[in-house]
Amino acid sequence: MFHLALKMLMGDRAKYIMLVGGLTFATLLMTQQNAVFQGLLSWTTSHLRNMRAAIWVVEAHVESANETKPLRDTDVNRVRSVTGVDFAVPLFQGILRAKTASGADKQVMLIGLHGATLFGRPPQMLAGDLALLRLPNTVVIDELGVQRLSQGRSKPIAIGDTFEINDREARIVGICRTERHFFGYPYVFSSYDQALQFAPRQRKMLSAILVQPKPGLDATEVARRIGEETGMRAFTSDEFTQVTVDYIWKTTGIPISFLTTIILGFIVGVAVSGQTFYSFVLENLRHLGALKAMGASTWLLARMLLLQAFTVGLIGYGMGLGLTALFGFLVLPVGQPPFLLQPSSLLLTGGALIVICSFAALLGIIKVARLEPAIVFRG
Repeated sequence: MFHLALKMLMGDRAKYIMLVGGLTFATLLMTQQNAVFQGLLSWTTSHLRNMRAAIWVVEAHVESANETKPLRDTDVNRVRSVTGVDFAVPLFQGILRAKTASGADKQVMLIGLHGATLFGRPPQMLAGDLALLRLPNTVVIDELGVQRLSQGRSKPIAIGDTFEINDREARIVGICRTERHFFGYPYVFSSYDQALQFAPRQRKMLSAILVQPKPGLDATEVARRIGEETGMRAFTSDEFTQVTVDYIWKTTGIPISFLTTIILGFIVGVAVSGQTFYSFVLENLRHLGALKAMGASTWLLARMLLLQAFTVGLIGYGMGLGLTALFGFLVLPVGQPPFLLQPSSLLLTGGALIVICSFAALLGIIKVARLEPAIVFRG
């Protein structure tokens, strides 16, 4: 009987193709938008992964990793005095103006690392020597910086070349790879003291304090002590990530925009599959009535309809995921838009497809349950 159900399904090519196409499109829309949204959220916290500090200490009113409110230089020693702190180093971060060879201005994210330890260094060096940051007027730029700062040059900017940051000369001693910043700024790394010379002077210049707890101590507990004893906000990297994501959800329209598109994909799947499958059942009522007249129970016919609905659902799900993966394969080298396909996205889309297919099958089951076997004898 189940083999007969599949033959009935695939025998009607037009309905079969429409069902698979509608579910494929719904899967593609929901999964692709979810992956782009997750990628965008990952950009909001890329700053933390690029520095890789166990604990971040920031000003008391900072609400996300992309927000900077300056601290006093003396705050570093206050943090160092807290029990459980192995070491604490200052960090400068700020958006500064860089000038290309063509004279165009580009904004860059300048990161000033502690000169002695270079703690918070970029995750991967592609060329050059990070230790040379201890020399005057030296910087390390990321791959996006190479792209942006090469404007007006006959060949890409490279180690040994110079450009201007806030009207001061900066000499490149290394090229690194970083995760893309939420606002799309290239990363430029220098020593902390050099960063203060690049940046416009103001009364307070310290952006954050990077802390490493003593071996064997829980970072969450040490962060709690720092907050209680200093009055500043101290987060573990995971806590700061969650706070930043929560901030994006509460204060921006980004999640609503993507959720609207994802919901529309779900609605399209429900509408197309439900209507098409119901039409398919109506066209096969005489055949289903004949089976019922020969003794097939309503439960058996319901299982046949469920098999048909979930067969097209599984095929549409697989094709939709394949197209989503193809989309990601094409955009990942470009980096636009952000794309992060996580297992949770696949599970959520799979759950949505189960609901869609169940709804479509339910419409047919209700019709079959009310079906009179005598319909087969009517002209």
